[in-house]
Amino acid sequence: MTTAGTPVQVTGTVLTTRRVDAYHALTVVAPGIAERHRPGHFVSVAVGGASTSMVTRRAFSIHDVKPDYGGTVEIVFTVSGPGTAWLAERRARDTLDLVGPLGRPFPLPRDPATCVLVGAEYGSAVLFPVADALMERGCRVDFVLGAASADRVFGAMRARRTGQTTTLTTLDGSLGVRGTVGDALPSVITDTHADVVYACGPMDALRSVTAVAMEFDIPVQVAVEESMACGIGVCMTCVLPVIGDDGVTRMLRACTDGPVFRGERVRFEDVGTIPFDALGAPGGGARHVS
Repeated sequence: MTTAGTPVQVTGTVLTTRRVDAYHALTVVAPGIAERHRPGHFVSVAVGGASTSMVTRRAFSIHDVKPDYGGTVEIVFTVSGPGTAWLAERRARDTLDLVGPLGRPFPLPRDPATCVLVGAEYGSAVLFPVADALMERGCRVDFVLGAASADRVFGAMRARRTGQTTTLTTLDGSLGVRGTVGDALPSVITDTHADVVYACGPMDALRSVTAVAMEFDIPVQVAVEESMACGIGVCMTCVLPVIGDDGVTRMLRACTDGPVFRGERVRFEDVGTIPFDALGAPGGGARHVS
């Protein structure tokens, strides 16, 4: 009997590779990870091959899980350095070393609710398993997806097929309405009478989405996109300041305490620093995390 969420290390075979506008998508046969997956989980992938000098893994949200070949997972990413450049060159039948599922998944409502799912850039990839799980519980799902330009909006067609409504935004106006997901969110919350917001994307987007949700006094769950090296809570590179139930700020690890947090608890304005009032922080004001 498998335990949901218990991570395993597997050697997965690449099943398919594809380009999705500005992004790359890899589907990997990984039964042990697929059967343990919950919406919001991520995997860490070894990059560079057996003799590489790139010793740290790369973390990727899980976009899709299917029962094919005993269980497959799909990850979506953009090339941002040598690790992801190597990964983008993988082809069908290549093998990858994966560890997962990792992190804390999205909490789901017990009763049917009206849910707005907000994704910026390829952060929207993680929201589709969330949407499927919500609809299985009888929830209404509406999407707000955005990016700088049309080729960087991920999942627009799938969102239109899945959600009751889909609002698209781009900074350059090349798709949907001109602006950010934060700009479009208030009218969507108003029109749908939303009960909760789920969001994933860059920190600036999550900060604005959280601010909007707080204005409407509805809960917001965010999956943060912090850089992660180990993915298992050892290296401390992904810490960020989060306010606890007791009102005390602690430096929490996005990989193990997250990546999903209650948006109003994340001190977005202090990300990248250790606030002076955080538990265990040295005196003399906030200092930057190196």
